[in-house]
Amino acid sequence: MADDDTQISPEEAFAREDGRLLFAGECEFLMGAVGLDNLPLSHLPEVAFAGRSNVGKSSLLNALTGRNKLARTSNTPGRTQELNFFKIGDEEKLALSVVDLPGYGYAKVSKDKVAAWVKLLKSYLRGRPNLRRVFVLVDSRHGIKASDAEIMSMLDEAAVNYQIVLTKSDKLKTPERESVLARTQDEVRKRVACHPIVLLTSAEKKWGIEEVRAEGAKVARNG
Repeated sequence: MADDDTQISPEEAFAREDGRLLFAGECEFLMGAVGLDNLPLSHLPEVAFAGRSNVGKSSLLNALTGRNKLARTSNTPGRTQELNFFKIGDEEKLALSVVDLPGYGYAKVSKDKVAAWVKLLKSYLRGRPNLRRVFVLVDSRHGIKASDAEIMSMLDEAAVNYQIVLTKSDKLKTPERESVLARTQDEVRKRVACHPIVLLTSAEKKWGIEEVRAEGAKVARNG
């Protein structure tokens, strides 16, 4: 949860500094794509952020980059209806392609829109050649829900590496945070393509932000 530099390895400390510099650097919005026929070409390693609508994805992206308006935040589920592509960092030093994916698990939109968004999401996740990791955001207050498990299973089947990021952990008391973290770690052990480390975050309190940045930097560094 909270960052504690006294308990991390030198390698992790290096990755966190890498992450700090990476996400503090240039951030360029490339495009928003509503279909697979116009995705931007990129040679950079790519990470994507996925999650249920209203999971706090936009708030987390803004916290990671230190920008209040990188990603739009809304209380209306399903506002992000396209794949938004960004370039983070300096290509001559360290850079990363970041994709803000449409939310899933919608409650207040038509079934046709849901079907179209899910088709786009799944097609992208299965077919993007430079995609190195998907951060699957899960609301810590609710844990992994059926729609999260569906995406996780699809990523397992497609052999796409992904990592669970628990959001809004400041809304829970310490025993509840520890409980949901333990339950989630038990679940990811059963998943073949899931990263073994679950990240516990709060965009509001800035908990876990260094850890997520570090994971992004590792992807950018390793290509």
